[in-house]
Parts: sequence; C-alpha cells; structure tokens
Amino acid sequence: MDHQYNYYTPGQDSNPQNHSEYRQPNKKKGTPKWVKSICFGLIFGVTASAAFQTSNIVAGRILGAGQEKSTSKKESVNNTKLTTATDSAVSSDVADIAKNAMPSVVSITNMSVQQVLSFFGGIQEKTSESAGSGIIIGQNDTELLIVTNNHVVEGSDTLTVSFIDQESVEANVKGTDANKDLAVVAVELDKIKDSTRDEIAVATMGDSEQIQVGEEAIAIGNALGYGQSVTRGIISATGRSIDGVDSSLIQTDAAINPGNSGGALLNVKGEVIGINTAKAAMNAVEGMGYAIPVSEAKATIEGLMNRETRTKVAEEERGYIGIVNGEDVTQDVSQMYGMPMGVYVSEIAKGSGADRAGITKGSVITALNGISVNGMEALKEQLQYYKIGETVTLTVEVPQKGGEYESQEVDVTLGAGSTVK
Repeated sequence: MDHQYNYYTPGQDSNPQNHSEYRQPNKKKGTPKWVKSICFGLIFGVTASAAFQTSNIVAGRILGAGQEKSTSKKESVNNTKLTTATDSAVSSDVADIAKNAMPSVVSITNMSVQQVLSFFGGIQEKTSESAGSGIIIGQNDTELLIVTNNHVVEGSDTLTVSFIDQESVEANVKGTDANKDLAVVAVELDKIKDSTRDEIAVATMGDSEQIQVGEEAIAIGNALGYGQSVTRGIISATGRSIDGVDSSLIQTDAAINPGNSGGALLNVKGEVIGINTAKAAMNAVEGMGYAIPVSEAKATIEGLMNRETRTKVAEEERGYIGIVNGEDVTQDVSQMYGMPMGVYVSEIAKGSGADRAGITKGSVITALNGISVNGMEALKEQLQYYKIGETVTLTVEVPQKGGEYESQEVDVTLGAGSTVK
C-alpha cells in the first residue's frame, strides 16, 4: 500500500527561459516617462509624509501623549492577552478531562509461557510479556470489573493490573468475546489497598451513537507499556471495519499505539465513547486509529460482567472436547465461502465427548457456553477453565442443503486426552 507522491507546479518546465517569470535583461534606452512619473510621485509623498509627521509631533507636545499610550495598550491586548487566554482555555479543558478520567484507566500486563522449538530440536518454555490498557466499569460484592480487548488478555498465564497510584494487583479473566475483541477482567476487592480505592474511579460511559465526525476525541492508555499517556485528535469517521473485529468502529486521528489497546476514547465531556483497539500500521498511513463504540459493545460487556469468574485449571486436569483436527474460519474465509466464523470440524475422535454429542464433520463451532470463538486458539483458551468430567454447551452451525447452516446448542461432557481439543 506504499505510495509515493511527487508534487509539482502545473505547467512547470525544466528550461527557465520558457517560464513566464524568466526575462532576458533589457539594454539601456534611457529613463522611461512612467519611471519619472513614479519618482516624482514618491518625492511628493515623502515630502507630504514629513510635513504630516511634523504636525503630529507638534500636536503631541501641545496636547500630551495620551493617544499614543491608548494605541499601545490596545495592541498589547490584541496581540498577547486574547491569544494567551484562548490557548490556555483549550489546554486547560483537555488537562481537566484527562485528570478526571485517568483514575478510571488501568495498565494491564500479560505474562504468558509458550513452548517453542529450541536450536537443538527440543522443546523449551519461553516467557513473554505484553502490555495493554483497561477501563474500570463497575464492581460487584467481591470484584472490581475492568473492560479491555480480548487480544490484550489472550494466551495469558498471569494478568497484572496497575492503577493510577502505580499499585499492581493480579487479575482473572471473567469472560471474553473473540469476535468482538472484548474481555472483562476482575480484581478481588480485598486485594486492593484502601489508599488505592481512594484514588481510582468508575468511568462514565457516554453515548457513542451521538458522536459526530469532526468533534474532539481524547485517548488515554498504556502506550508502549510506559504507563498512562494522553493523546488528542478528532473523530475522523464512524462505521469503519477491520479484519478480526465484528463491530463497526470509530476512526480517530488521536494517536493509538501498541499498549493503548483496551484504553478509553473520550469525548469533550470526559465520557467514554469508545474502547481503543487497533491502528493502521502501514508506512504510508498516519493518524488512523480505531475504537469499539461503547453503545454497540454494551450488551456484550454486560454479559461478560455477569459471568462467573473462573480460574485456569492445571493442564493435567483439563477436559477435552475430542476434536482431532479443526480449521479456523476467519472473516475472509467466511465472506468467501458463506460460512459462519468459528472452528470448522475436520475430524472427531471416536468415543469422545464431541462424538457422543453427535457433532459431525463439516460443522462449525462458534461459541462455548455463550462465549464466541473465532478459531482454534480461542476455543483452546476457553477450555483451559474446565476440568475433565464437566459439561459445556457448544453452539454449533450444522450445514444444510443449499449451503445454509442451522444453529444448534449441544451439551458436551469433557473427557481426558491430548486433543482439543
């Protein structure tokens, strides 16, 4: 998508003699009459100006210099005070909005352990760390609830939330929605210091359906993992779409950088109108960041908030569905072949939970216990919270005649094994 633009002046020629501005020097032919006339006019003007200035000086000495002082004062107001006041007011507004909103924005650190192939062909574990942001949206009797992006918490072994006072607390994933790229994490209230509780606040949610293109927007988040920072811009467009997010998005030119994901996009009232989620990362692109509109995300967020908080199960205790092979049905594949997004079932282990539940090859799994899954990794992510012998409900799209799919909910009892699987 890289483009190179070469700007030029229309009609420009490399030969200066062909330009209308270029002229050959003229030979001397004496002084033209029009030049003499101009010189005479200049002499008359200078003489008249001198006479006028002399009269002003005389009048100033007789009448006083009050008029000069008045003029000087007027210029001072116009050139200094008004400009300074305007600039100060704008700066102060953004500073006040940021000051009030920052206590409701958190930094999130995702620590994960991955198995990778070593140089000598063996398998070794590698620890990786990534940073993101979140917004405090409420609390229940025992937990503080924070909304963020699914990709911020995806694959985590340990999640840490850092508040405005730099205090850090471990958090648990309460629920995720991979298709919407949304997640809610919970922090136990009894783990939060009283001094921190005094500093933090619940964000005020706005109405993203009322925003207008061109209005001011302010983004707050943990950019590059350095801690909270503030950027400012406008709403560039609405109704945008990008791969991997099943939502119409807000586009803004307020800088959205890695680490800003899950942070707040605010209006001039300091209300959250969007959840920052992505930026266009191409060399030829500047000022194209995207946020999930809060009004569109409201139902999903409330559903995740009301889920039971679960902790990950030890690997040897985890249950498996019994899918031997599955393929990701991405957004592109879905549009190309008219299939629902999710996990395409290629092969099922005989006697497994999936087999006993009647799941057949060619079906597409789209959700587990109401949480959407957009591929194998998302499905595995959800299964980490369930033990052998537990029953989960899968939403399965079953192919019908004519290329259509019928949605069914199927209860599957998880078994032991090494497949998803």
